[in-house]
Amino acid sequence: MELSMLLDYAGDPRRAADEAAALEAAGLDAVWVAEAWGFDSPTIMGYLAARTERMKIGSAIVNVYSRTPALIAQTAAGLDALSGGRALLGLGASGPQVVEGWHGKPYDRPLGRTRETVGLCRRIWRRETIDHHGITDMPLPPEKGGRHGKPLRILTRPVRDAIPVYVASLGPANVALTAEIADGWLPTLFLPEKAREVWGAPLAEGTAKRDPALGPLQTVAGGLLAIGEDAAAARDLARPQIALYVGGMGAVGKNFYNDLAVAYGYGKEARTIQELYLSGRKRDAAAAVPDEFCELMTLCGPEGYVRERIEAFREAGVTMLNVTPVGPDPARTIETVKNWL
Repeated sequence: MELSMLLDYAGDPRRAADEAAALEAAGLDAVWVAEAWGFDSPTIMGYLAARTERMKIGSAIVNVYSRTPALIAQTAAGLDALSGGRALLGLGASGPQVVEGWHGKPYDRPLGRTRETVGLCRRIWRRETIDHHGITDMPLPPEKGGRHGKPLRILTRPVRDAIPVYVASLGPANVALTAEIADGWLPTLFLPEKAREVWGAPLAEGTAKRDPALGPLQTVAGGLLAIGEDAAAARDLARPQIALYVGGMGAVGKNFYNDLAVAYGYGKEARTIQELYLSGRKRDAAAAVPDEFCELMTLCGPEGYVRERIEAFREAGVTMLNVTPVGPDPARTIETVKNWL
């Protein structure tokens, strides 16, 4: 099992990147850079490539609406070149609020766009000449306004012709697609004890269609990490994030994370959290998050307990434990857990 962390994208990106780079020496295997509607992730990933030597650098996530498949492929290839072959391309459909509200694009055909983007990226990295017509046209045909385009292949030579592609997905159809075509899976709000019940069937469905050449599906999941006799209290730090996703990431009836909480068995609580959050009562929404939800999504407690949580994630199929260390010495915490893995 590898060890990774999600870069703090809400604050100073240089400070966050420097802190992540410092954890490389402690044993961190990878860092994931979010984008949402804040700073773009490729710029920060390029900075990380210059500040690090060993750890992998991934986007979590680049959405498949705001950039063309060709640009996504170019960006990943550029990062892979700068980092010496350490890039991970994390992509996904994101959600309607970001895609339509921030990028001004219609949120249509998310599965088709994801499948097409993954396929085109892999063809581009292999330096194929691209003549493709689907959701995306390469080149643009005359009947759609094209006049001067011709099939092209990437000008530069990528360091690798198969950069690992990780897909962020939650819904059954999207998870099945991920298990079919992706190198790895980026689930959110992952509760290992409940994951099989929610995602077992779609994962099996996608795996049955999977090209054996891809190898087993890698899974990245985890949560807040704190080790100590009084570390269980750190679980409460997960409440605002859970409330944000379950309550605020989407409108009523169009929130994938709320749907996931319902699938986990927290239907009544999910409705309450959403009502409170959307009415502006964010603290009350965080307080309404079930204690069990916080516990199962985190790794906070005495050493023996944290070891048990790690094994729970491992047994649920997690191959890269993605943590956020809490406490005065994150490097020591990362080093300790890395030695356990």
